[in-house]
Amino acid sequence: MNRPASIAVVVGSTRPARICLDIATWVCGSIQASSPLRYELLDLADVGLPLLDEPLKASLQTYKHEHTKRWSERVQAFDGFLFVTPQYNWGYPAVLKNALDYLYVEWHDKPATVLTYGTHGGGKAAKQLQEVLVGLHMRLLPEHIEAAIGAGDLDSNWQLVDVEATLAPIRSQLRTLDGHFSEAALAVDSDLFADGK
Repeated sequence: MNRPASIAVVVGSTRPARICLDIATWVCGSIQASSPLRYELLDLADVGLPLLDEPLKASLQTYKHEHTKRWSERVQAFDGFLFVTPQYNWGYPAVLKNALDYLYVEWHDKPATVLTYGTHGGGKAAKQLQEVLVGLHMRLLPEHIEAAIGAGDLDSNWQLVDVEATLAPIRSQLRTLDGHFSEAALAVDSDLFADGK
């Protein structure tokens, strides 16, 4: 690759009082440290997709709406995805499923993993989301992260008191994920070289 592989750190919640943006921002900065890759926040609140309103199925890539075309271009610009999401009622937010369902081919073969968080780490949300990513033919990394966030980590407004203190235990796991993304980027480079591209 002539440029560093670009990995989107997707902010998977748009709830007004969310802590997802703080978590994803910390994750993006922490995983970027000493990485040869380029990590970039991709906030679904900024993307602003309505509930899926394309008349034809995504696999046809015949998009009617400008918001879909813009979303397609943004997704195609990234080489991989780290989805950061809370666990809601044993699942993950509808806004994230909606964003995924808008597209199909654009997700194919892109390396991906998830970082879930919740009282017990969000493992049920991780499992559901991973199944969807497999359905989109993404290349799941061999590991994901589940961050436990308890009542003691939150203030009276349900915001994180100290993001660093809460998430410091997963820093080594982020380094592991970065290694997997780097390996995936090298594999893509090798494929392109073998194909003479």
